[in-house]
Amino acid sequence: MIILCLLLSEMTHSQVQNDIILEQIIESMAQNFSEDHDYSEIIERLNHYRKSPLNINTASKEQLEDLFFISPIQVNSILNHREANGLFIDVLELQSIIGLDTNTIRWLLNFIVVLRPGDFTTLTFKNVVLKSEHDLMLRFGQVLEKQSGFFSSDKNEAGTYSGSAMRMFARYRYNYSDFLFASVNMEQDAGEPFSFKNRLKGFDFYSANLSYKGKGKVRKVIAGDYALQFGQGLSMWAGAGFGKGANLGSIARKDVGLRPYSSLNESFFLRGIAATFEWRKFLITPFYSGRRIDAGFSDSNSQISSLQLSGFHRTKSEILNKNAVSQRVYGANMQYKAGDLTVGLTGFQTRFSIPFAEGNTLYQQYNFNGSTLNNLSMHYSYTYKNSYFYGETSHSLNSGFASMNGLISSLAPAVSLVNLYRNYEKNYHSFFNQALSESSNAANEKGFYSGLAIRFNKEWELFTYADFFKFPWLKFRVDGPSSGLELFGQMTYTPNKQFKLLGRFRQQRKEENSEELDGGLDIVDKQDLRIELNYKISADFAIRNRVEIVRYQKGILYPEFGFLSVQDIIYDSMGSKFSGNIRFAIFETSGFDTRIYAYENDVLYSYSVPAYQGKGIRFYVNGRFKLSRKTDLWIRYATISYASQETIGSGGDLIEGNKRSDIRIQLRFQF
Repeated sequence: MIILCLLLSEMTHSQVQNDIILEQIIESMAQNFSEDHDYSEIIERLNHYRKSPLNINTASKEQLEDLFFISPIQVNSILNHREANGLFIDVLELQSIIGLDTNTIRWLLNFIVVLRPGDFTTLTFKNVVLKSEHDLMLRFGQVLEKQSGFFSSDKNEAGTYSGSAMRMFARYRYNYSDFLFASVNMEQDAGEPFSFKNRLKGFDFYSANLSYKGKGKVRKVIAGDYALQFGQGLSMWAGAGFGKGANLGSIARKDVGLRPYSSLNESFFLRGIAATFEWRKFLITPFYSGRRIDAGFSDSNSQISSLQLSGFHRTKSEILNKNAVSQRVYGANMQYKAGDLTVGLTGFQTRFSIPFAEGNTLYQQYNFNGSTLNNLSMHYSYTYKNSYFYGETSHSLNSGFASMNGLISSLAPAVSLVNLYRNYEKNYHSFFNQALSESSNAANEKGFYSGLAIRFNKEWELFTYADFFKFPWLKFRVDGPSSGLELFGQMTYTPNKQFKLLGRFRQQRKEENSEELDGGLDIVDKQDLRIELNYKISADFAIRNRVEIVRYQKGILYPEFGFLSVQDIIYDSMGSKFSGNIRFAIFETSGFDTRIYAYENDVLYSYSVPAYQGKGIRFYVNGRFKLSRKTDLWIRYATISYASQETIGSGGDLIEGNKRSDIRIQLRFQF
């Protein structure tokens, strides 16, 4: 550890500080971490504003809402302050805006600047060629230990991978004055074949788009891969979305409408053409998408049994399911905006080339079946003084309804309240549904959420919420109507810029099928306690300590426990070509139910959220070397070692031994 600290003594300020800010923002908004959730879009969006900060004197409401962590009331307060007092002279003016807490201001300062309004850059061929920005990134990674899926001589054997163990990713971005943008992503997961023979096209996944953003009647045009985000996500929300977290800004969705898709997720996006037009006080967004998606089939292969969302095409069965179904989506959104009022209507049809099969179990009785789904929804938002009202009601035609209505109110300069009621019928369907819910899908659920944020003074802040929910119909592993609750509380103490202490408690109570032979439902009680300390010990060095304890109990069974301790060492120095950070963690959990997720820093635009399960230690180190003014090299090494395991993983990922190591190398060229 001492040697590593000495090696990290040449680190730059920007990259290290950027990693910390992004981690804090994502952890405040994504309460329920998982390994399969995609954060790449959020990371790229925030890094874009980190590199090209918003001018607070010209930033629009839509641009401010692009910063996920700001609540709608805070956005409105910034715009009202600018309108009432004129242009900002200094960023310190943010401290005088009612409703902006200390933590939000600290984050905001990383993504804004104060400049005089400039002239709008004209769109000419010369400017597009000579004044544009280009960004090319190449990334390679691999697990260093031998995994069973790569060493079988029979490629038809179940669990055998068709490709090499190398992961590859190539990314290109073109940007001209923030209104002409092009994006290309190419990705190859470990185990996927890379070839240009036998109908293969090199990389396994390609994604690209060309987009234009204007200030006239044509506001946006995108050809290629894009995302649509309307209302509160009940009917149409493709791309990133957050649920319950330690931040008021994550509760009410800030719909940005049409945006280019740049994530690595291979499932939740649209491919085709879409545009947004402005006519008086109306914004109209027609869209069309046609693409092939992965799916599994029933025994007769005539109906879809499930959509395959992992994006993996390594084994024979995964390759057979690749692009097996055609999906077409077309429709439009129309929004009316007048002052603080926004009202929108969304209607679209989703059509598949092969119908979905009916559910074969009782809890799947109300699942979607057929090949065509029509959705219609209405959403609204309205700001009145210090209160923000919002909601959405959606209907999947010929089946169910879903609705949610919420309120965010600033009760006092230092007190904010949020309430949200939701009612999703058991037969409501949408393939682009990402509304706030306890389940993974907004259906078969009723709930009431209430949260409170209190800033006692500049040092002490409290955020707490309670969420009560019911499931009127059966669920997986729940053979009857059930209910539950979630309680959350977080206290933060920040006496100065050098010291921050955070305490967090979370409790979840749900019902699941009993382990007893006589059946029935048991209460599952899971409690999570976290204490985190951030301390800057000198002008250059900072440390971060975290301890997390989990308690899990089902029915009358004995409780199970999980423990995680994390130590981060950060050295922050200006003017060097090197940067990096290190983490050392020890953990011990009783099993799957007490596993603990923790967000980890990674190479630029990447991330990892491993699950700590079992007993062992984990270590990683990130390093960055600035080869030239516009060329950077990143290297990341991570390893995990288990105390009492003879194997790690399962299937094709199985490793003989108790250690798993991973290396990642990334090059970035800007020109």
